[in-house]
Amino acid sequence: MITEKFTALVFGASGLTGRFLIEHLIADERYDIIKLFVRKELQIPHGKVKQVVYSPDRVENFSSEITGNHLFCCIGSTIKKAGSRDAFYKIDHSLVERIAKVASANKVRSFVVISSIGANDRTSNFYLRTKGKMEESIKTFTFPNLSILRPSMLMGMRPETRSMEEIGKTVAKLITPLLIGSFRKYRPIHASQVAQAMIILANKPNGVYTVESDEITNL
Repeated sequence: MITEKFTALVFGASGLTGRFLIEHLIADERYDIIKLFVRKELQIPHGKVKQVVYSPDRVENFSSEITGNHLFCCIGSTIKKAGSRDAFYKIDHSLVERIAKVASANKVRSFVVISSIGANDRTSNFYLRTKGKMEESIKTFTFPNLSILRPSMLMGMRPETRSMEEIGKTVAKLITPLLIGSFRKYRPIHASQVAQAMIILANKPNGVYTVESDEITNL
């Protein structure tokens, strides 16, 4: 019998993984409040869900709302969608860092964030270097449970079309049977699995967890 109830905080709720995460959180009896931090309200008529319309440029002004047990950060863009490298860095690194800073100050227990396979703060690849720097940055804050997921290519229907990603998905499906052994972590993974793993990790004992894509599947 479940007695303790949790409040979940979700950033990036309108994205591919975020949408699946909301579904899983609603179905999970451990969560009785789900706060979504959105730029405009989503059509999610459910009693558990509370939506906070916020400005990413002024996230600190919403500090009083960033309180709860488990924070799930599904924020992620692309350089093309953001419009420039600087804009992408501002979203995928700086915004995540600022959210983590507020959450840490507010003593949120679990901070669970989606990074990327291959994330490395010293690589020459700008996208992966940004993700790597984000990882290193949030590790400087205090969370009893810090979980970083590094999924490979995400499968599932996005609300918007990313043409190059769709081509990549087709290729990935063809070569998946060849990705075995140490290459297994490069297999595409469904966003619903990533969302489920985020909840599992948030409820793990205290610690720092960095989970590669194949490990996400095992979870």
